[in-house]
Amino acid sequence: MKTCPSISALAAQNGELQAAIRTAQKMLAAYGDSSGFTEFGYAQAHGALAESLRILLRALGAEASKDVMQMHNVGQAAPRCAAAHPEDPDPCNGPVVVTILDTFNAGADGCEHHAVRLLASLTGGRPVPRPDAPASIALRIFRQAHHTQPYPWRGERP
Repeated sequence: MKTCPSISALAAQNGELQAAIRTAQKMLAAYGDSSGFTEFGYAQAHGALAESLRILLRALGAEASKDVMQMHNVGQAAPRCAAAHPEDPDPCNGPVVVTILDTFNAGADGCEHHAVRLLASLTGGRPVPRPDAPASIALRIFRQAHHTQPYPWRGERP
């Protein structure tokens, strides 16, 4: 991959920038083509690419200011767990308590509310409790997901 000479010179002097560039390159290589991704894979790719972009901008000293973020309606919603689908408007209802694994063992940590909704939308998914989670939380999420329609934020009826 070719880089701009001024970026190359800057990266040679800045170890943080070198690491940020390597991270961005790896994330782009891993997630650049999302054509074969499932809903879960797409959300995972979006998160990884967004975070690598933040790291790169921070290393360049070019993070978005609060004014710019407000102008573009970025960052105004409270941060949500990784299990929350980008189209799901509901906020988290508590701390992260489980990891929802898909059939390939890729996982997303989630609050109880979003874990139920993600599990209901996956085929072959399973909840794995976090070490500090309340007893039987994974079983409770599994049961609730059984009674929840897939993609419930869409309002579709089966």
